Amino acid sequence: MNDTPGWASPGSAPSEGQKAGVPNPAPPADGNGPAPKWSKEQPPPGQWSPPTGPGRAPGPPQPGWGGGRHHNGGWGRPPAAAKPGVIPLRPLGIGEILDGAVSTLRAHWRTVLGVTITVSVVSQVCSILVERYLLPEPPSVDPDATPEEALEQSIDSLQASLLAMGPALLIMLIGTLLTTALLTVVISRSILGRPVTLAEAWREARPRLPHLLGLTLLLPLGSAAIMTVGILPGWLIGGAGVLLSVLGGLAAVTVIIWLVIRFSLASPALVLERQGVITSLRRSAKLVQGAWWRIFGITLLTLLLAFLVNMVIAIPFTIIAFAVDGVGVSDLFTGGSPDFGWAFLIITGIGSVIASSITYPISAGVTVLLYVDQRIRREALDLELARAAGLAGYGSAPPGGDSTGG
Repeated sequence: MNDTPGWASPGSAPSEGQKAGVPNPAPPADGNGPAPKWSKEQPPPGQWSPPTGPGRAPGPPQPGWGGGRHHNGGWGRPPAAAKPGVIPLRPLGIGEILDGAVSTLRAHWRTVLGVTITVSVVSQVCSILVERYLLPEPPSVDPDATPEEALEQSIDSLQASLLAMGPALLIMLIGTLLTTALLTVVISRSILGRPVTLAEAWREARPRLPHLLGLTLLLPLGSAAIMTVGILPGWLIGGAGVLLSVLGGLAAVTVIIWLVIRFSLASPALVLERQGVITSLRRSAKLVQGAWWRIFGITLLTLLLAFLVNMVIAIPFTIIAFAVDGVGVSDLFTGGSPDFGWAFLIITGIGSVIASSITYPISAGVTVLLYVDQRIRREALDLELARAAGLAGYGSAPPGGDSTGG
């Protein structure tokens, strides 16, 4: 490993079953030949005695002897895993993944908050300006309209809503792109216990932004195409095809969720292994294979936690904004289109910035740590990480590679 965020090339530790390149334990220092054969006569289980020195008679069995090869100061339990940074270098549990994401936020809070606050503020300012000056006024809905007029007004309202979502989604896409790239670098350093500044993270992540942009665009476009295929046949049939559209939409949503989890590790693979878009998708699919439900559960729990944090932070700011902007509240109760003022937009924007500054690092941290966990389980990445961190007993890092991927 070197100082770059990319870790060892996946070619050195493939996840397709072959063992080529997976680091092997070093042979014993005194192992100059084949291991001696065991004697056919062995002591009964549980009656081993500790070694005796010259002139000492064997003593009674000691507690802890006979249960295993390694012990922290004795025999009987495996040694604790090395932990140079925010996670222990071994397969992780869900609690350790969440704790590692939060620990990264605590350990590198200046860099992490520098990334998230900057991106969130710029995104919120752009969203407010677009909403106030570029988007058309939403169409009004007449409560006394006939059924035909009400249907037409509803369609117009839906089109206006979709048009309004376009700029917001684009801004969110750019913000997510930047935070994902920068936070992936920060988290990769925190695993090794190394400090990283915002300038260093930007320098490492900048070459990967074009590829990450392609990946970020490809996934929602693919999801939209799948949804279109699911609902289009029923929509073409007309009124009798409503049920078909509903069933097709549900099937499309199922496929989209399956693909989202299958490709959920593509972004850290792309940034850390310095791969192309398609190669990163293939890497993610290989790493997720056999662990889909586990990754789905952890991802769903992370989304739920992020949603709860957003609600806890956003609700007080929204209440304050409503209290300051009385016009918007009255519009809600009269059935008209709310015309929120600057005060409402600014106050709710501040709440969004604070919530994003907390939830972005946790979500990105969970994704990167899931990627690392899968590579530890499949490719013995923990040994390469220990070498890269400079831990004693693991040798030196291989030249030209940082053991997480590229």
